[in-house]
Amino acid sequence: MAKRVAIIGAGCSGLTAVKCCLDEGLSPTCFEKSDDLGGLWRYTEAVEDRRASLYNHVITNTSKEMMCYTDFPMPEDFPTYLHNSKVLEYLRLYAEHFRLLQYIQFKTEVCEVTKSPAYSKTGQWDVTTEKSGVKKECFDAVLVCNGHHVDPYLPLESFPGIQDFKGRYIHSRYYKKYEEYRGKTVLVVGIGNSAGDIAVEISGVAKQVYVSTRQGTWVLSRISHKGLPIDMSLSTRCNFWISSSLPAGLLHKLNAKQMNGWFDHANYGLQPEDMSKLKEPMVNDHFPSQILCGAIRMKPQIRRFSESSVVFEDGSIVDELDEVIFATGYSVSFPFLDESIVTVNDNNVTLYKNVFPPHHEKPTMAFIGLVQPLGSILSTSELQVRWATRIFKGL
Repeated sequence: MAKRVAIIGAGCSGLTAVKCCLDEGLSPTCFEKSDDLGGLWRYTEAVEDRRASLYNHVITNTSKEMMCYTDFPMPEDFPTYLHNSKVLEYLRLYAEHFRLLQYIQFKTEVCEVTKSPAYSKTGQWDVTTEKSGVKKECFDAVLVCNGHHVDPYLPLESFPGIQDFKGRYIHSRYYKKYEEYRGKTVLVVGIGNSAGDIAVEISGVAKQVYVSTRQGTWVLSRISHKGLPIDMSLSTRCNFWISSSLPAGLLHKLNAKQMNGWFDHANYGLQPEDMSKLKEPMVNDHFPSQILCGAIRMKPQIRRFSESSVVFEDGSIVDELDEVIFATGYSVSFPFLDESIVTVNDNNVTLYKNVFPPHHEKPTMAFIGLVQPLGSILSTSELQVRWATRIFKGL
């Protein structure tokens, strides 16, 4: 009999997990809590509990040629960079082409995953799910594909006075559309891709947008040399070979020179504090121009809030502040797993090759897509699960 594999989540990682299991002759069962596939890429007007959420105008920051699954190119009529609805359409086409839907159980929540009584011999897992009732099944292996954009990280204790603030503050998870910020003074806290997108969107209608950052970031345009998509220019074997061959100090200097080729980040208040850390850059074509136009103003770290204002570390003050959006990222969590199975320390999970828990006696549980690659998560997850399924088979 084919080995049974439980897959948790039917987003971009879960879908390729189902497909790769079938490729290897395994028997997959995918559990999806919501009523549809797509995970993060399925936009909804309201934020759904325990599901990733995105805002209405999200555009990919990787090109379609570089982000697709290896055996299913995107349609030629798709634009190079995709609106989130186009990514969802692509995932539906992928699922339909490889007939994956029959292996997905929708509206089925995974409540608990525990080692079976015979785990030390078989490596099997007991998976408890809930739909119309509670059900427990035994599986030979488990692929965890629940994503890492569900639990918002919002350390309010790091922002003195926020409880006194009379305006509204939210995590970026709850941001959907820019219209409600028309004519308002808005502070965006953070400097990742979400912070950049939201700040640019709001700056077109707001009275003023401020962006507070502790450490700065590199900002890239989606368009590179001679009009090529930026990831097609940077993500080449040659570039990776050069970067892996150079001394770290020289590499950081060359990287800074390349990143400052578009504009001098120091002049815009965006120079990364520690240039030795290869942090994911912001990909945004409009962020620096909105700074030049004054629609976005950069600010350092926050010192404290008051009822209607905010004071920054450089002593500057913004009065009559209406809204604060914390784009402070997400916490990794696995509510269906006990700490003895996987432990999250300081938002990090120790995994061999970012996939397998090294302390497990049997390599029958793999975590897929729990990485922040410099590139597409779709193809990264596919490569991870292609490897994991062959480990399950003993190959």
